[in-house]
Amino acid sequence: MRFALTLMILTLLVPAALAKDEMMDPTARGPAVGDLIPSDLATIDQDGKSRNFENLTAENGLVLVFFRSAKWCPFCKRQLIDIAKHADEITSRGFALATLSYDKLENIQRFVEEYDPGFTMLSDQGSVVIDAFGIRNEKYGMGHYAHGVPHPMIFIIGPDKTVLAKLAEKGYKKRPPVSAIVEQIDSLSPSKE
Repeated sequence: MRFALTLMILTLLVPAALAKDEMMDPTARGPAVGDLIPSDLATIDQDGKSRNFENLTAENGLVLVFFRSAKWCPFCKRQLIDIAKHADEITSRGFALATLSYDKLENIQRFVEEYDPGFTMLSDQGSVVIDAFGIRNEKYGMGHYAHGVPHPMIFIIGPDKTVLAKLAEKGYKKRPPVSAIVEQIDSLSPSKE
């Protein structure tokens, strides 16, 4: 009887919690625009080298793309391939470009070998950076293959570690296009008129 009552309560509460999550502004997660990033981004890149904010950023800052997985997420793969095709539109504006997921290093390396994206891909094993940013997708518990994935999000970060802009879409299937990233970067620069 007690189990049946618990199951009934969960059946009522879980859909409500999921609906609330879907209604949430997707950029409400993580540090706000104007805040300093909560981590120095201490991770490893696709070559197994230690990386941090100082050796990732360029003159105007860093575009940091959090994605779910280069191994099993088709929406992430599509996003990464799109970013690779248009990466120069970001880097030509003085920003470095890096992506970050919970993927193991070998999964990142497989993606790099197959697609040669031309930008830094970071492996955040243990989701330490993801947790510091407060964007872990809490829907996936211990033991689930997606435990530790972030909500997909893009941060445009200044050279002083200040969040200049954030981009995200509701859900995980749709991602902001590179043109939206470039538009945000261009809106940050003083007019050249």
